[in-house]
Amino acid sequence: MLGGRKQKQENSEPNTKSKDKIATAIKIVIAAIVVLVLVNSSYYTIKEEEQAVVCTFGSPKAVTTPGLHFKIPFIQTVNKVNTTIQGFSIGYSSDRDDEEFNDEAMMITSDYNFIQVDFYAEYRVTDPVKALYASEEPEEILKNIAQNCIRTTIGSYSVDSVLTTGKNEIQANIKQMIMEKLEDYDIGIQLVNITIQDAEPPTEEVSNAFKEVETAKQGKETALNNANKYRNEQIPNAEAESDKIIQNAEAKKQERINEANGQVARFNSMYEEYVKYPEVTKKRMFYEAMEEVLPDVKVIIESSDGNTDTILPLDSFVNNSASINDKQAGSAAEEKQAEEE
Repeated sequence: MLGGRKQKQENSEPNTKSKDKIATAIKIVIAAIVVLVLVNSSYYTIKEEEQAVVCTFGSPKAVTTPGLHFKIPFIQTVNKVNTTIQGFSIGYSSDRDDEEFNDEAMMITSDYNFIQVDFYAEYRVTDPVKALYASEEPEEILKNIAQNCIRTTIGSYSVDSVLTTGKNEIQANIKQMIMEKLEDYDIGIQLVNITIQDAEPPTEEVSNAFKEVETAKQGKETALNNANKYRNEQIPNAEAESDKIIQNAEAKKQERINEANGQVARFNSMYEEYVKYPEVTKKRMFYEAMEEVLPDVKVIIESSDGNTDTILPLDSFVNNSASINDKQAGSAAEEKQAEEE
C-alpha cells in the first residue's frame, strides 16, 4: 500500500508543475496585452488637416500642432476634428447624378413669384472645442441658418434680379447675414463662401418667358454698345470739324479786324487832309466816288446860251480836276507857310 501511495504522489507532482507553467504563461500574455494596450492608448497622431481636442477629467483642450503626441491612457480622451474646407448643398442633392431641385429650392420673391434656387455652402472649423461641445450638430445649425438667410434675402428681391442681374449682390448679402448669425451663435465654425448654383422658374412656360426677356436685354445691350461705338467714332470727327470751323472763324475775324483797322487808318488820314483843305478834299472825294460808281459816264459842258461846247470823259475831268485841286492845295500850302514865316 505504501508503494501505491508513493506512485500517486509522484504522478501528481508533474501535473501541478504543468498547471503552474500554464498559469504563468497566461499571466505573461495578459501582462503583454495590457502593456500593448497601454502603449497604443498612450499616444495619438494629428495630421496636417486636423486638430485634436484632449479631454482630461472633463476639461477639453485643443491641440493644433500636427505630429505625434502622448496622452494618459484611460484618463485622457482624444477627439480629432477636420479643419479643411467642407461643404453642403441647399436645394438639391449632390449624391444624385441628375442633381434635381428638392423642396428646399422652392422660394418666393418680393413680387410674389415662385422660383427654384439652389446653393452650395462652404465652411471650416475654426475652434474645435466649440465645434465639439458648444452644439451637438454644428453643420445642421449652419444649414438651418443658411436656409433662413437665403429665404429672407430672396424674399426681398424681384424674380428678375434673382434670375439675371442681382445674383452677385444676393450672394454677398446672404454671406454677410450668415456670418453675423454665426458670430452670435459662436459654435466654432466659419462660413467660407456660399454661391448660387442655379436659379430657374418653377414651370417651363415661365422659364421660356424669362429666356425671351433675357434675349431682349442682351439685344438692348448690343444696341447700346453699337450706339456707344458709333458715338465714339463720330465725336473725334465732330471735334475736328468744330476745330476747323473755329480756326476759320478766327482767321475771318482777324481779317475783318485788319480790314477795319485799315479803313480806320485811311479815314483818319483822309480826315487829316480834310481838316487842312476841306473844299479840295470834298471835291476830290466826290470825283473819286463818281468815278467808282459811274466809270463810263461822259460829262457834257454847255454854254450859257444852250449850245454844246465840249464833251469830255469823266476820267479826264477827274484827272484834270485832281491836278487843279492839287495845284490849288499846293498854292494854299505855300501861302500858309509864307504867312507863318
